Amino acid sequence: MWDLISENSRILLLLEHFDMDFRVGERSVGQLCMDYGIPVTLFVSVANLYNGFQPGRGEMPDVVDIPRIIGFLTNSHRYYKLDKYPEIMGYISLLLERTGDERVKLVEDFFRSYFDEVVEHLDYEDKVAFPYFLSLAGGAAAGFIAGGYEGFVKGRDFSAREYNLHHTDIETKLSDLKSLLIKHIPLQGELPLRRKLLFALQELEYDLLIHASIEETMLLPLAGKIEKEWKSVK
Repeated sequence: MWDLISENSRILLLLEHFDMDFRVGERSVGQLCMDYGIPVTLFVSVANLYNGFQPGRGEMPDVVDIPRIIGFLTNSHRYYKLDKYPEIMGYISLLLERTGDERVKLVEDFFRSYFDEVVEHLDYEDKVAFPYFLSLAGGAAAGFIAGGYEGFVKGRDFSAREYNLHHTDIETKLSDLKSLLIKHIPLQGELPLRRKLLFALQELEYDLLIHASIEETMLLPLAGKIEKEWKSVK
């Protein structure tokens, strides 16, 4: 595990989102996963994304992993809201204060508006989509008994397909913001601060892309599989 971290420090984010301590000692990936009760296949699938690889078919998680996947995604939501957003806004505000350039105010307004959209998307996932997927997982684990499938998703006019239609590309606008800062706003000086801002934007974009990939390649197919299985026996 230490070798993976030393080769790619962003694996620390993976551990944090899984609620795993960074003090890995000499443990292997398998040993660490066993200690935290996380399936190795799920861990490796997500780790591959952090290393730039899409998981192979044999590495895909199972329906029983849905609660763990949602826990990971929920923790990443907190990271965006409570960590990266304040950090980026702090850099932008400081840049505005130091340069007095009104064009930086445009950047501030752009990012604030963008993150309002991000928060709306994350809240939708936390309040609507994730509870539904957890209901599906609970129903699958119980064999759709104790009230049947409808008992687990009662009152939810929702499906994996609807979630997929609602799923927005919240990563693209970050590229637009980086383009503004590098190509179109000719600021002078403050290179260290501008570099920190760009690095923070890249870190946010990097993790958002992984977040979206987990939803699209793992969570949605698993939820769709449960829905399909239920419909086939209903």
